[in-house]
Amino acid sequence: MDCLRVNATTSKCFVPFLFLSLIAGCAARPFYPLPSKTSNENRQPIQTSRPYNIAHRGSNGEIPEETAAAYMRAIEEGADFIETDILSSKDGVLICFHDVTLDETTDVTKHKDFANRKRTYEVQGVNTTGFFTVDFTLEELKKLRVKQRYIFRDQRYNGKFPIITFEEFISIALDAPRVVGIYPEIKNPVFINQRVKWPDGKRFEDKFVETLKKYGYRGSYMSKDWFKQPLFIQSFAPTSLVYISNLTDSPKIFLIDDVTIPTQDTNQQSYWEITSDDYLDFIKEYVVGIGPWKDTVVPVKDNYLQTPTDLVARAHSHNLQVHPYTYRDENMFLHFNFHQDAYQEYDYWLTKIGVDGLFTDFTGSLHKFQEWTSPLSQNDGSDKGSASKLLDKIELLITSYKNG
Repeated sequence: MDCLRVNATTSKCFVPFLFLSLIAGCAARPFYPLPSKTSNENRQPIQTSRPYNIAHRGSNGEIPEETAAAYMRAIEEGADFIETDILSSKDGVLICFHDVTLDETTDVTKHKDFANRKRTYEVQGVNTTGFFTVDFTLEELKKLRVKQRYIFRDQRYNGKFPIITFEEFISIALDAPRVVGIYPEIKNPVFINQRVKWPDGKRFEDKFVETLKKYGYRGSYMSKDWFKQPLFIQSFAPTSLVYISNLTDSPKIFLIDDVTIPTQDTNQQSYWEITSDDYLDFIKEYVVGIGPWKDTVVPVKDNYLQTPTDLVARAHSHNLQVHPYTYRDENMFLHFNFHQDAYQEYDYWLTKIGVDGLFTDFTGSLHKFQEWTSPLSQNDGSDKGSASKLLDKIELLITSYKNG
């Protein structure tokens, strides 16, 4: 279907229909009915037999990040989970947006009526200048349009899609033609709690969990409730993860940044502290896994991989999953060892390193790779992998030829 071809194995015109409606009219009102009216019954369940395909900010290698279109594209391409970053507007509405400033991925600088909104705030110990989400109401944020972060990616969708709310994001997952998990991040909680105040002394984390509960997200990992509406909650701030453990039993992932960057909370700790066996033993009481930057798991020098660390093995010994980030198909992001072949990178991490999930900007390529190398069986409640279907067709043709 033109620029957005439909993969019949994962979608039945789900994306093109909504994609066109999004282009036709994106206004301040929610584009999706809230709450979702779609039932989970009789939908293909989420697979758990192979590492998770986590759509990092949606399929943002193709469509501007954190937009409804990027998430719907990721679902169409076969994502197990759609991932998002949660921030807040000035009036306390939770939104899906990665940066605390709007400058890099929206057209905010083109809006003359917002020219006086530029501010300088301290964010994670660094003075940062720009147009901050916390200085705009939701109505104002809805006037902006999102654009691609990287100039070398497809620019044709710049200016077509608005910022979406956390609730709109949830509805996209709930209205998918199969069960799709969500993977929201509690983003920059210290900064958000400093700048946005909610009634009754509630914190950012409280509003985050309230939203999830409002839409029925509950239950520990692999529980019956979890399978109905799969969820991982992620954060770089361990104090936030510990705090919300008293609010929800939904599974949590502790994100780990580069070796030079401390944790994203008031009790800042170094990379070496938070990856020690003692700390992993502590944090496993609150989380089911870790999400490290991939170049800290396998160090890189001169764009060549070095000897892998033992972080994955040690995390597994503490019964923690490992979901590294971020996998991107472009040559500039592929280390020389992979010979400009994203499939080689996927194979290395899934086969040699043995991780449990991957955050990727290119959901479709990871899905195709997994379907060729580890197709889902019908016992998973899933369609047979495309590779297996192709082999079946070849076998049928050979049989027909022999019998002909």
